[in-house]
Amino acid sequence: MSDDLKRGLEGVLVAESELSFIDGDAGKLVYRGYTIEDLARDASYEEVVYLLWHGELPTQDELAEFSSEMATERELADGVLAEIRELADADEVPMAALRTIVSTLSAYDDDADHEDVTDLEANVRKSRRITAKIPTALAAFNRLRNGNDVVSPREDLSHAENFLYMLNDEEPDEVLADTLDMALVLHADHGLNASTFSAMVTASTLSDLHSAVTSAVGTLAGSLHGGANANVMKMLKEIDESDKDPTKWVTDALAEGRRVPGFGHRVYNVKDPRAKILGEKSEALGEAAGDMKWYDYSVAIEEYIGEEKGLAPNVDFYSASTYYQMGIPVDIYTPIFAMSRVAGWTAHVIEQYEDNRIMRPRARYVGEEDLTITPIDER
Repeated sequence: MSDDLKRGLEGVLVAESELSFIDGDAGKLVYRGYTIEDLARDASYEEVVYLLWHGELPTQDELAEFSSEMATERELADGVLAEIRELADADEVPMAALRTIVSTLSAYDDDADHEDVTDLEANVRKSRRITAKIPTALAAFNRLRNGNDVVSPREDLSHAENFLYMLNDEEPDEVLADTLDMALVLHADHGLNASTFSAMVTASTLSDLHSAVTSAVGTLAGSLHGGANANVMKMLKEIDESDKDPTKWVTDALAEGRRVPGFGHRVYNVKDPRAKILGEKSEALGEAAGDMKWYDYSVAIEEYIGEEKGLAPNVDFYSASTYYQMGIPVDIYTPIFAMSRVAGWTAHVIEQYEDNRIMRPRARYVGEEDLTITPIDER
């Protein structure tokens, strides 16, 4: 294999970005100059979205106006709700449903047919609508598939509070709302990951923002990208049902050729900084509930895999037990990832439009050469 072949585009630079920076050796993640630790501790999801779209953290007045504008966009058109009901009745997979819903949103967006797909103000408006409506759509889909009535969004709640309210038909307590808000901050952007790059490739053709986000959702649906946190929780539940020691379970699983999800990362060579923060949240939720087993299982697995395989956990590993202890259904973990990451997807698409060049990598041909066509009656 030639040295110039980079499978999976590993290590290939394709763009310059002001949005996020990752130092994989130091375990560092930065959004527009701010460390993820500081943002997770001191900034709300709305503040982070504003930061990604506008380049700086908002003032108090700017945040109030921005949050109000987001909140007024939460309602879904009747046609979108009808589509969600059909998807729920068909028992569609949640990520596939979300992919269809995002595409459907364009039919009801006043800026969808904007003549200039690169227009900054129009794209910020579209980004705001998509980001505001995804939680409403996801909560509606989950309730309808379970035979419950749709809960309408409220404008007086934060992004995280409103989603949990619509999901469960009751206002969340402060601990749950703060935990989800922090998780959304942690997932908002992460460089040129597969789904973000997919959105950028779509945008590079001068396709529209809804198409770019739809591409990103479809990419995130893959088990090697967004599905890992759900797989981690399935593993933890299997361990619990087996009555095995977590280390013994993992040993047996590896001997059977099974993969242990939630470990390793294409960028980080050390523990994902987001995993550290979510691990603390998982521990705190366990202590509050008086049930530490999910956190204890996770720690035991982390220590064993670290010692035996030299691998550290990624963000998906501790988000699994964190979401589970919040009462969130396992199969909507990845859609919640999308609910957060849409802020980063749209920010990167807007950045792509600013200095666009169509993505066009090349492949080395390794097939047959100089063949001649045999007449069809002689083949």
